[in-house]
Amino acid sequence: MRFIPYLLAAPLLLVIIFPHWERNLPTDTVPVSIETFPLYETGQTCSGQFVTHELDHTTTVPGGSQVRMFEANGSGVAINDLDNDGDLDIVLANHAGMNTILWNEGGLNFRTERMEHGDSRAVTVVDVDGDGWLDIVFSRTRSAPTYWHNEGEGQFTQETLPGVGNPLYAINWADLDNDGDLDLVGATYDASLLVDFGTEFLMNGNGGVFYYENDDGYFRLNALATTAQALALALVDLNNDGRLDIWVGNDFDLPDQTWYRTDNGWQSAAPFTTMSRSTMSLEFGDINNDGRIELFSTDMNPYEQEPEAIAVWYPILQSRRGLNPEENPQVDANVLQSVDNFINTAQQAGVDATGWSWSGKFGDLNQDGFLDLYVVNGFMEVSLFAHLPNHELVEENQAFRNTGNEQFVTIPEWNLGSLSSGRSMSMADLDADGDLDIVVNNLRGAAQLFENQLCEGNSLEVDLIWNGSSNTRAIGSELILYTDQGVYYRDVRTASGYLSGDSARVHFGFPDGTQLNMLEIRWSDGQVSSVTSLSDNVLIRATRSE
Repeated sequence: MRFIPYLLAAPLLLVIIFPHWERNLPTDTVPVSIETFPLYETGQTCSGQFVTHELDHTTTVPGGSQVRMFEANGSGVAINDLDNDGDLDIVLANHAGMNTILWNEGGLNFRTERMEHGDSRAVTVVDVDGDGWLDIVFSRTRSAPTYWHNEGEGQFTQETLPGVGNPLYAINWADLDNDGDLDLVGATYDASLLVDFGTEFLMNGNGGVFYYENDDGYFRLNALATTAQALALALVDLNNDGRLDIWVGNDFDLPDQTWYRTDNGWQSAAPFTTMSRSTMSLEFGDINNDGRIELFSTDMNPYEQEPEAIAVWYPILQSRRGLNPEENPQVDANVLQSVDNFINTAQQAGVDATGWSWSGKFGDLNQDGFLDLYVVNGFMEVSLFAHLPNHELVEENQAFRNTGNEQFVTIPEWNLGSLSSGRSMSMADLDADGDLDIVVNNLRGAAQLFENQLCEGNSLEVDLIWNGSSNTRAIGSELILYTDQGVYYRDVRTASGYLSGDSARVHFGFPDGTQLNMLEIRWSDGQVSSVTSLSDNVLIRATRSE
């Protein structure tokens, strides 16, 4: 979609604070200029399901067909607008092969560019230096993250992140010290580092959780923990104080780790009474539109209980038997909990068992105003699953429709039950028709794009631009859409799920006939803007200049 604005709204100065949102906010507002762009400009095909497209990328492993140990973990994906043309591009990491950029040329046509770079895990697409162009940062298996500086016109230069020398696995970005630039948080996967480098390497301070404070382009290291088994890392407000906290999802028996941001720096916290044992993905969102976010983590738990299915899972189930004493908060299942009370409701909600699950994410896929859930599955490893063909556990990805009463139901008719061994996954509107499409980076199979052809409800998409700040995409900001059907909450983030980068473009879905009253923007520095002239099925670009 090329940007062709058809409406320019004057800055708006009205803000309304609803009791529903319990937070002290400034009484003055920050003006924004609004540009509005139509969606559906290429027309829609409505099949009532998702249509699968194979993408020109396959994540491979060293040695070809034999997948051993942590080679089974696969690599990441990220979606964002790399060339500022309004279309969202795709970046796919690779383990043994080359990473790929798929340049979006509209109409779900992509131009492939192979990068002279591989051996990558997570992908984040973020404006590291605040120049207005989104850069690419990959975490790597055995070395520090690599930083690909966006020079514009489709050109990237590989540079370093000064001060970042640790071989991180999970990474995330936000302005955590509120100084206007983006800080980096990273964590290691010590089990893999132990295999690659040995015990001495880890004992010399190379493993753990690290906060890198951005100081005019130099990232100052602050070690928060000396050990981690991190597969996922989320930056989310866990105690409702308006500050982003750190949540690290750990594999094996190491409990998840959390830190609250305080006036005196980072404070270790333990808010969870329940957590996944082998946390593989972290996600959060307001699933019931009550103004409080829910937290979701994935684990390994078979969604079928028939004897044939359990027999396939037998080795892993045997290894876990007897590992859960009553005082241990870890459970061998997905966990869904609210920041209000941290009570696990995954089983009641119907999402505790989704298979050998990697990335799980919320998104309003059918545009009824409630966040749905998609989880990608699969595993292969030559020793653990030697009893299976191609040493592979083959499971369907799981799609769940949010019923609106804190329940999720499987929805096979959406045609999202791929068997292609998914790992990372992100959602975004890739064809500019207003609804969320899905991209999955599979292992040993072509990456997939699931085109949304449900054609239900309506949408509003939002890009935030913050001129005069190094946080040019307003990472960490919140958006609240007030309607006659309810109040919808979204946030601008860099990454979530498993190794997956998120688009800075925010999507709201809502039922047909919904009256849009106001969009409230709570910028990451605590300032507030509001927009009251809203239309259905448009993308608005809200630009803050000061």
